[in-house]
Amino acid sequence: MDQAPTLHDLAQALAKGRVTSRSLVEDCLARASDPKGEGARVFTHLDADAARLAADGVDKLRKAGATLSPYAGIPVSIKDLFDIEGQVTRAGSVVLSDAEPAKANAVTVARLRRAGFVVMGRTNMTEFAYSGLGINPHYGTPLNPWRRDQGHVPGGSSSGAAISVTDGMAHAALGTDTGGSCRIPAAFTGLVGYKPTARRVSLQGALPLSTHLDSIGPIARSVDCCVAMDAILSDTPVTPTAVRADLHLAVPDGVALTSLDPEVAATFEATLKRLADSGVRIDRIAMPEFDEVASINSKGGFTAAESYAWHRHLLASKRDRYDPRVSIRIERGTEQSAADYIDLLNARAAMVEGATQRIAAYDGLVLPTVAIVPPRIADLDADDAYGKANLLALRNCTLINMMDGCAISLPANRPGDAPVGLMLAAAAGNDARLLAMAQRLAPIVAAKA
Repeated sequence: MDQAPTLHDLAQALAKGRVTSRSLVEDCLARASDPKGEGARVFTHLDADAARLAADGVDKLRKAGATLSPYAGIPVSIKDLFDIEGQVTRAGSVVLSDAEPAKANAVTVARLRRAGFVVMGRTNMTEFAYSGLGINPHYGTPLNPWRRDQGHVPGGSSSGAAISVTDGMAHAALGTDTGGSCRIPAAFTGLVGYKPTARRVSLQGALPLSTHLDSIGPIARSVDCCVAMDAILSDTPVTPTAVRADLHLAVPDGVALTSLDPEVAATFEATLKRLADSGVRIDRIAMPEFDEVASINSKGGFTAAESYAWHRHLLASKRDRYDPRVSIRIERGTEQSAADYIDLLNARAAMVEGATQRIAAYDGLVLPTVAIVPPRIADLDADDAYGKANLLALRNCTLINMMDGCAISLPANRPGDAPVGLMLAAAAGNDARLLAMAQRLAPIVAAKA
């Protein structure tokens, strides 16, 4: 079997008896437990015993001829933001270490288990999901596989989720995306990350960052993997979706194309050329709605206001236990009055309406997922360097969350080059069409040499 199998590959191997669920789990556990690997920084809790029990149960059922989901027995990881019955949801923090264990699984965890996936454990993340870089001072930071010896960030906030997949500790990961937390780590690690329309997947049982912007999606090795995961997470059957032959995409000129690292700019232009050569029509259009996002969020936006509402009592008693780079951002919520928040709601509604109308004539948007390549952790010691890198990491993805859209990040760099993601995005509710378009375009986006 390929060293990096897709969910389809694994489903076929399980169905034909070439592998067992227990063997898949043991391989993931071996990688997660390797003292020379990233497992100690990837998992905040590795649930080895439960994973083995679940795998053995699936194997017995399959051997007995039971009708199972094709994905039954495949190991996946769960971001430490989701409730798992009987476990404490710490959200990458130590603040909640003494919290009560969850009484039930999050809806998404329950759906994955119902489909037969084996949960390997809880993955590390930026504390309370409030950063796009993936650095965690409490549990360590999983290192990016790209030039690992130089210590580059994995992307966040779903940092452990991505590295669990790149390093074979799981074969897909459950993440969240409030401003890029699935797409950024996917772009930084050569994976595919999907952010659905926010209302597509239930948030029940997921610790909130911003109730207006939070989305739940997968990080995996292929678009097809994300399609399969999304169908399960959204409880929506996979149905063939027609995509017209002459795809028409728009590149949003303006803020999304500013301050790009040279590697990102070069890869983006080369990818646009491959798409155009394949027959995709591409227009460059003005998107004034995107250019207004920074001013709309000048007082911290929804994330600051809504996270502060959730955290204010914890901050009053346990502020010294927070990552200071997280607490200072949460506390920006104190800068907003009720009138400011109402203005924010109205500004966002106008932005969503304007952006949706502006791109209505196109099949979708195409833009770099992240403006920068993964920085080295050592270069982010100073708060100003951290802040600048974090804003650039989040910027393009946040545009889509603000317009209430759906988006997917595809790996676009040449093998061996710095990891760069290409983002395809569409207006709210166009998930099926966007995923079908991504399935068609992914082979073109992927640089061969």
